Amino acid sequence: MKNFRLGILATSMSLLWAGGAMAATPVDQLERIQPKLLPPPFVMEHDQVAKGEPKVVEFTLTIEEKKVVIDEDNDTTLQAMTFNGTLPGPTMVVHEGDYVELTLINPTESVLEHNIDFHAATGALGGASLTTIQPGEEVVLRFKADRPGTFIYHCAPEGMVPWHVVSGMSGTIMVLPRDGLKDGQGNPLTYDKVYTIGEMDLYIPTDEDGEYKDYDTLMESYGDTLEVMRTLLPSHIVFNGKVGALSGDGALKANVGDNVLFIHSSANRDTRPHLIGGHGDYVWETGKFNNAPEVDLETWFIRGGSAGAALYKFKQPGVYAYVNHNLIEAFEKGASGHVVVEGDWDDDLMKQVSAPGPIKSK
Repeated sequence: MKNFRLGILATSMSLLWAGGAMAATPVDQLERIQPKLLPPPFVMEHDQVAKGEPKVVEFTLTIEEKKVVIDEDNDTTLQAMTFNGTLPGPTMVVHEGDYVELTLINPTESVLEHNIDFHAATGALGGASLTTIQPGEEVVLRFKADRPGTFIYHCAPEGMVPWHVVSGMSGTIMVLPRDGLKDGQGNPLTYDKVYTIGEMDLYIPTDEDGEYKDYDTLMESYGDTLEVMRTLLPSHIVFNGKVGALSGDGALKANVGDNVLFIHSSANRDTRPHLIGGHGDYVWETGKFNNAPEVDLETWFIRGGSAGAALYKFKQPGVYAYVNHNLIEAFEKGASGHVVVEGDWDDDLMKQVSAPGPIKSK
């Protein structure tokens, strides 16, 4: 009878393990890691398939309130609020079942309270109510990454959420499935490079002559900025915090044959990413990896307050434009960038059959 009961217990335990109902190790005994966060468009080093048990992944974000130049050609500035000094904040990567343990620091030189709302988290306003800190304070928040996908995080202080978000305080966290990305048939998908693109709508006040105003302090800019925000008409719509951030020396790089994953976030407004000359081989428009990706898209839709992901294998060299395909927003407001691809040209995919010349009379 004793052996029979032990057998029943073992079978029950196996079923619990198989169903994921029981953690293998208590959270306070899990391995802890401290990966290095990178400034966008770059993404921290990570495994595409999880190794071993879930981990506690420790991150630190330091709030920085500072003036930034958002358009060098016109010397246009923004009194910004940032995570780790960048617009957007750095992209974090964990695996489903991992625990995110964030230390949020609000330095003494700040003038405002701040917090963080993780769209990937469950409970307490995404952590916002548990992370509100004044200048000179820090706080530690832990949450379980219990669903895979790409998710926004942003600052969300009571009564001031829009101002903090459109002043730069947003970023992305990617929660990968433990066994990696899959296509619609369950086949593995991998990437050679990954870039993060944070699309941001900015609201810079102008003076009576129509020139963009420059402010000495964050609080000095508040009233005028609020007026512009309430028009719902952004002065700039940019990738990664400034006009031209992803062109010239900042252009994204790839080689022919590379599978590149583009993580695109927009904390406030809807957008329509498009890769001119390429496609979305596999696209998770809503960013949620439990859903099968759409395939072969020309343009995809990212809802305001979300992040999506698109995977594309480059087949031709050249300069590709990556744009918001509201082309007015791309070419007039700044929502565009470039991907520079090296490699050999394939005439079978595209070829100029004859060079431009005079019209031949018939």
